[in-house]
Amino acid sequence: MPPGPTAQGEALAAFAALNRVRAAADRSGTPLGAYGVYREAWQHADEPLRDFLAQAMAAVEAQLGLYAEALRDFPAAAPLTRGEVAPYPDPADYEAQPAAAAIADLARGRRLVMVNEAHHDAHTRQLTLELLPRLRALGFTHFAAETLDPRETQLAARGYPVRASGYYSDEPLYGEILRRALQLGYTVVAYESASADDRDRREAGQADNLYRRVFAGQPQARLFVHAGYAHVHKARGYLGDTDPLALQLGMRLGEPTLSIDQTVLRATRDGAEYGAYALLLDAYAPRAPVVLRARRDGATWSLQPRVYDVSVILPRGALRQGRPDWLDLDGTRHATVPPPVLCDAVRPCLVEARHAGEADDAVPADRWLWQAEPDPAPLYLAPGRYRLRASDAHGTLRAERELVVPAAPSPPQNP
Repeated sequence: MPPGPTAQGEALAAFAALNRVRAAADRSGTPLGAYGVYREAWQHADEPLRDFLAQAMAAVEAQLGLYAEALRDFPAAAPLTRGEVAPYPDPADYEAQPAAAAIADLARGRRLVMVNEAHHDAHTRQLTLELLPRLRALGFTHFAAETLDPRETQLAARGYPVRASGYYSDEPLYGEILRRALQLGYTVVAYESASADDRDRREAGQADNLYRRVFAGQPQARLFVHAGYAHVHKARGYLGDTDPLALQLGMRLGEPTLSIDQTVLRATRDGAEYGAYALLLDAYAPRAPVVLRARRDGATWSLQPRVYDVSVILPRGALRQGRPDWLDLDGTRHATVPPPVLCDAVRPCLVEARHAGEADDAVPADRWLWQAEPDPAPLYLAPGRYRLRASDAHGTLRAERELVVPAAPSPPQNP
């Protein structure tokens, strides 16, 4: 049932207030400054502004490497499902397969693949990192990211994102997505609509932008889109009477979209998870993102097949010194503990690792906000050369040093 006039008015007023807080957070100039602005506003807000602020604050917590805190403060977007859902996938009939390989198999012959994310849950970015090389090998030519600011014109020439490149892309894994897409030779596309505050006009504007910038006059173009939540849906429902981006773009293209959801079947705060998520974890025991395929004919299972083609199940994982262990990205990154001397007694202290040769405003390979913990948490870094930087709450640089992460951890030496 659609909200009444009073509820609609309250939501619009809250959204306008959120934009004012967001503008103040942007003026702060640093992720830590923005975090302080959101926390202060959240502590004094009433509903529904408090819910809007919780999501924005959680997204900034993810940018600061506080991934567990982000799930705590914004556990889920409710309701998790609307309308009819598929029957429970019996393990006697389905088997779990690595998500990236299975989705790449489904993408053969497709021109449009769309994967969604929960903006505050960086775990929903791991799959896109794994899909980028697989889809490129299949001939995909363009990669589109919802976060990108259309005024960003130097991304391709620079080869890496900076803080001003986009809002969500200031999170380290999102930064790696853009960095990797450029390294692989994708044409990276911004597609946000100028009508971002109007739902109908936004979805239509995004579809128009993608069609014009990718497919118009380029019959061989193939597009991989990373977007948020319901933008990848192929049917109405989650955006009211608005046709979602995936539906509109598929209609313009004249071909169906391959739409993948990974925002429902994932770990979050206790009591906020989708009801069958724990059952699926017990039945299939995933250690990495997986999809379920029928043993009889290989058909891929979707929780809501009318809305999206594939449901991805993300493992719950465990915390290692306060940080989720999936950050090792299946062993491609090593847990590296920064020296405590970087921060001395300064709290809060923002510790960042940037790729050597990239500017000070580059999105870091990893970062973590050291608040009151007795010891630093590990940064997760792929082999390579980095610059470690530590700064205080005012953004003042406190220490800097070089770091080399070897290709594999050194074996212990015999005495």
